[in-house]
Amino acid sequence: MLAKLTSKNQITIPKSILSQLPNVRYFDVELKDDVVIFRPVKVYGADLGQIRAKMKKLGLTEESVPEAVRWARSR
Repeated sequence: MLAKLTSKNQITIPKSILSQLPNVRYFDVELKDDVVIFRPVKVYGADLGQIRAKMKKLGLTEESVPEAVRWARSR
């Protein structure tokens, strides 16, 4: 199928292709050997309240992230 690049650097993906990819809103785009590859990406919503509750339950603090990074880099 032919797709045209617009003046705003946008490409419309044909309906016949998108109909085979239900609920896809984002794509990972890669150029490999002069071929443009679009891979569908699923994006999941995050409930920050649940994440914070889980962190609290596990005893994690803001300092836990840099601490984990230091630990991982030391290995």
